[in-house]
Amino acid sequence: MITKTELDKLVEKYETMDFIKDDPIQFIHRGKFKEDSELFGFIASLFAYGNRKMFIKKLEEIFAKADGDITGFIKNGDFSSLKGVEYRFSKENDIMPIFEILSILYNESSGLEDLFEYGFDSTSENAIYNTLKTVTDYFYARAPKTVGQGFYHMIPNPQNGGAMKRMNMFLRWMVRKPPVDLGIWHFMQPKDLLIPLDVHVARISRQMGLLERKSNDFKTVLELMKPLREFCPEDPVKYDFAMFAFGIELNKKR
Repeated sequence: MITKTELDKLVEKYETMDFIKDDPIQFIHRGKFKEDSELFGFIASLFAYGNRKMFIKKLEEIFAKADGDITGFIKNGDFSSLKGVEYRFSKENDIMPIFEILSILYNESSGLEDLFEYGFDSTSENAIYNTLKTVTDYFYARAPKTVGQGFYHMIPNPQNGGAMKRMNMFLRWMVRKPPVDLGIWHFMQPKDLLIPLDVHVARISRQMGLLERKSNDFKTVLELMKPLREFCPEDPVKYDFAMFAFGIELNKKR
């Protein structure tokens, strides 16, 4: 199994500002205010699947419609400019309701941090699971009957046992400290986070001897967190950069 020292060296190599430019995390750094950054981040995380260049291009298209004011765009509630917007599984009738629900959230509360914090209990062994379930329940309860499977793909349900990669990635962006992540949410600590497990991280984790489970689901996330918490109890998810970037680099070499 890879040692803590070896993995820490990979963190030093890859967790740099240079990581930002080709990653969807670039969008959170465009926000002028906290609300902007969390909205940029949440929306970006929902679209962050499939080909990276394609979903970043799609996000650029969507954010251009906000004309530099994503919070004002969301609070205004007029999403007619999103008609015809599609991305892979998600069609117009899946995407527009997400923006409409975000509009309700930001006009009736302080926004996403309030929603995520409402479901969080640091004393619970299932703290993150419960948080993600709260977010899912909020969106599902307000979704119109016209939404299709694309809506549920973008807002996944942790009860289905999936790895919840994109939601965990969004939480990492909001909670971990800079320079790459923002660290603008304080109701939870970096130690509470779960790793955003994708195929690259899962594959390299197995090659490093950190993971035995073959499927890439929520149970696998919990299994991987055990050695990572032993390596760095206060910030185990810092190894996400190392494993993701190292895995990409190995693929390029092959």
